[in-house]
Amino acid sequence: EMPNMALDGLFVALLLSFGTTVALDPIPRITWEPRDVHLVRFQEPGVSNYSALLLGSGDDTLYIGAREAIFAVNSLNIADKQHEVRWRVTEDKKAKCAEKGKSKETECLNYIRVLQFLNSTVLYVCGTNAFQPTCDHLLLKTFELVGKNEDGKGRCPFDPAQSYTSVMVDGELYSGTSYNFLGSEPIISRNSPQSPLRTEYAIPWLNEPSFVYADVIRKNPNGTDGEDDKIYFFFTEVSVEYEFFGKSMIPRIARVCKGDQGGLRTLQKKWTSFLKARLACSLLENNSLFNVINDVFILRAPDLKEPVFYAVFTPQWNNVGLSAVCAYNMSLVEDVFSKGKYMQSATVEQSHTKWVRYSGEVPKPRPGACINNEAKAANYSSSLNLPDKTLQFVKDHPLMDDSVVPISNRPRLIKRDVNYTQIVVDRIQALDKTVYDVMFISTDRGALHKAVSADSGMHIIEETQLFPGSEPVQTLLLSAEPGKKYIYAGSNAGVVQAPVAFCEKHRTCVDCVLARDPYCAWSPRKASCVDIFKERGSISSLIQKMSGDASSCTGEFFFFPKMPFPASEMTGSSWFLCFFHLSCCQFVQEGMCVFFLGPSDVHVLWEKNGQKIDVCVSVQTHLLPDGKVYYFSWVKDTLRESSEYCCSFLSKTGNKTSKARITVDRQEATRQESWTRELSNWKSAVHEHDQMMQNWRKAWESCTEDNY
Repeated sequence: EMPNMALDGLFVALLLSFGTTVALDPIPRITWEPRDVHLVRFQEPGVSNYSALLLGSGDDTLYIGAREAIFAVNSLNIADKQHEVRWRVTEDKKAKCAEKGKSKETECLNYIRVLQFLNSTVLYVCGTNAFQPTCDHLLLKTFELVGKNEDGKGRCPFDPAQSYTSVMVDGELYSGTSYNFLGSEPIISRNSPQSPLRTEYAIPWLNEPSFVYADVIRKNPNGTDGEDDKIYFFFTEVSVEYEFFGKSMIPRIARVCKGDQGGLRTLQKKWTSFLKARLACSLLENNSLFNVINDVFILRAPDLKEPVFYAVFTPQWNNVGLSAVCAYNMSLVEDVFSKGKYMQSATVEQSHTKWVRYSGEVPKPRPGACINNEAKAANYSSSLNLPDKTLQFVKDHPLMDDSVVPISNRPRLIKRDVNYTQIVVDRIQALDKTVYDVMFISTDRGALHKAVSADSGMHIIEETQLFPGSEPVQTLLLSAEPGKKYIYAGSNAGVVQAPVAFCEKHRTCVDCVLARDPYCAWSPRKASCVDIFKERGSISSLIQKMSGDASSCTGEFFFFPKMPFPASEMTGSSWFLCFFHLSCCQFVQEGMCVFFLGPSDVHVLWEKNGQKIDVCVSVQTHLLPDGKVYYFSWVKDTLRESSEYCCSFLSKTGNKTSKARITVDRQEATRQESWTRELSNWKSAVHEHDQMMQNWRKAWESCTEDNY
């Protein structure tokens, strides 16, 4: 594994030489194939489309909604199925669906799309049900459907291919989906026996939206303004304010108030608090515009003053496979809705409608605002009391002119040659007391990227291939409970459970530190890389440096049993880590490896019994932020007699030379059985190095002037 870290630094350095655009394109330090790491899988024969995931509250249960089936599995081991219920479409409904031109084998089935807690004992579930969306109650105690067969129109899509989102808030379902068979009437609604509400069916409100996420942000319990809980919806829609060739897509955030009751005359049973704004995510330096939003994760943590939401974007015409992640403060969203300018439609030549900033007088109370203490003081205790002037204004002006811009005005991450689909974020404190937001981002090729922002920039710690055959990840879920942190990924093929870190895969101190994984640290006592959140007792001796500075690993040596300690001559501030590893040959060979930290102009010289070695010598480097470089060099050689190897690092800076002499005893070397086990520990490392070199070579050969 260790050569991978050198490759990462080298490739990033090469990318930097091409300018800012590509410098924001970090490559994963290491890639894990399914055979390399422990992943737990759940899949039932004959069942597909595992697109709805819901974690139980404190009972270690994961609920899975799939095609015509709902499962309950052990969230600590999803291979352990606890319950299941099948929810199939009747043959009569299949036949009627097929008569309307839909596929009887695929589309005319029941795809579970809504999976929400109605209360502690009941799940609210909805399915497409052969283009007749239906909702029901699932009793958790018996795991049986009640058979309510409620009309799911407006709560669940008709078509399994249509976009949708939903969130349950205090027993009421808020949904974004399509309201008709053709998918031509988009709707954001509240399913409530007391006060059902919906959006206007009008282009200024929703214009061919593709819904991706919805969630509630609760009011501040210590607030003094009497604000309301707010529900936010995220979607991409066809723009009304920008005119480009064809349909220009725009990412949106929309907001409604939980206490909204609709209007008395104007906007009866319609939202009086519906407002929407553009989500900006772009890199101005190279005119990169990311205008399609794929997923959102709202991060809440005790140490955060306000929620922060992360969003995954791609460009509308994504023929180069480009993705971005932007992060936003919720306070800026509220500023746009509560203080920003509105837009209005204006008729220009040839009866063409254009949207421009509204500069006229804004009615009071402010259109689209939640009912707060100020409104109540003016005798507006409910939206039913709002004047028609305010309601008519928000009906005609649901779009804000101001955009919601990301933190630092730029993306957190831009990645080439990948289409990101889903994101979850975990906020953790490393050993240096610094808090990091660790992003887990899935791809349309079944992979999961784990990324963190460190002092040296955005770093992709690893890539894990979750699904074989490049199956797109459709849904991603994070269990952030201490001691039970897992990632759950759903696809058409099944569900995969992965730990948040593979610390044990880093087999040396240097490799563990260079991973720059805030979950992981090197334990000198255990001589292994450990998860800091699973360690018992004192963690003061653990080694973790998010800068990638592995100098604390100095003095750690790995040898065959009873191997003589190497004589080392050290100069300046250089240091060495020497160990043996096995090459990928069919006959036994020895390998001497040396790590070196020093200036960037260093080159290496290997000698055997005083003679220069010209073949089977390899060198890799890892550039550090301070300008120094880690050098990793190794030589492969057949051991036929007792020998002395000397590795010299020479630098023009001060004409310094650092040497490590390694003496190999023939008697010990011939006892193959005694050290074969030690050699085998490095076999996987060399294999991964060779694989990474091949991947890097392919990436490098694909670089042309057109790419950059």
